[in-house]
Amino acid sequence: MTTELLEIQPRLLKFTFELKKQSSCSVILTNKTEQYVAFKVKTTSPRKYVVCPNSGVIKPKSSFSFTVTMQAQKVVPPEMQSKDKFLVQSTLVPFGTSEDEISSNIFSKESGYYIEEKKIRVSFAAVSPLQSPLNFPTDGQKQDTSLETLAQRDRVDSEVENIAPPQTVSENREGLEAEMISQGHLKETNKTDTSYLYNRDGQTNETNCQDLNITLEELRSKLRVMDIKLKEADLTIQKLTEERRAIKREKEKLERDLELLRKSRTKKVQVGFPLLYLFIVALISIIVGFLASY
Repeated sequence: MTTELLEIQPRLLKFTFELKKQSSCSVILTNKTEQYVAFKVKTTSPRKYVVCPNSGVIKPKSSFSFTVTMQAQKVVPPEMQSKDKFLVQSTLVPFGTSEDEISSNIFSKESGYYIEEKKIRVSFAAVSPLQSPLNFPTDGQKQDTSLETLAQRDRVDSEVENIAPPQTVSENREGLEAEMISQGHLKETNKTDTSYLYNRDGQTNETNCQDLNITLEELRSKLRVMDIKLKEADLTIQKLTEERRAIKREKEKLERDLELLRKSRTKKVQVGFPLLYLFIVALISIIVGFLASY
């Protein structure tokens, strides 16, 4: 079959490449026949691109468009070159076929249908750097480069530089404290405050040391209790082990005695049976002889 089923525009997808940003391109398929045509789109990098929709049915002499979205990339490809490709497969389907009736078996070569295949290549275009607006005048105004304007700017800059920086709150506070100390207002207060701080720190340290000592004593007592319990558990395990061994020895002894008893009983039965038989025969013969004499 030499008739072209679909016309594809464009045959080269140009994605605007920018790190960590998606880029999309649209593809238009045109049915050049008088019949229904089903199509399916495949790609060599399914994790890199998303095709929506990737299959469908195009009516006679109609067009259909789908979108190819390149996922956000983290690495720039070498020399901004791409080896990715898309394959558009198309075939004739019965009149009135819907998209839900399309299956992957239709596009297999084993189905016996004529399958038209066309490839779409991929290229990348880098984002052009934005020009800085600082280098150009805004609103169509020209830059004023006259000597008078430059002189005014220099005067303003010098005035700004000569303005003394405002005093900070800490500097003002230090100045007031120094002035009050020189007048004798803060001597006693400072001594009282520092002694209070020293006493408070000392009391806090002593309290912390006492708490630590109490905690250590509690931990030591718990460790002693645990050691005693472990020793008791070891003794119990040893006793149980010895009892188990004794029970095992008694069991073996009983098994040996039982075996000897069985053997001795068997011998007695084998030896006593013939004697009893002879005794019975002799008794019967005596009785018969006694009766015969009468």
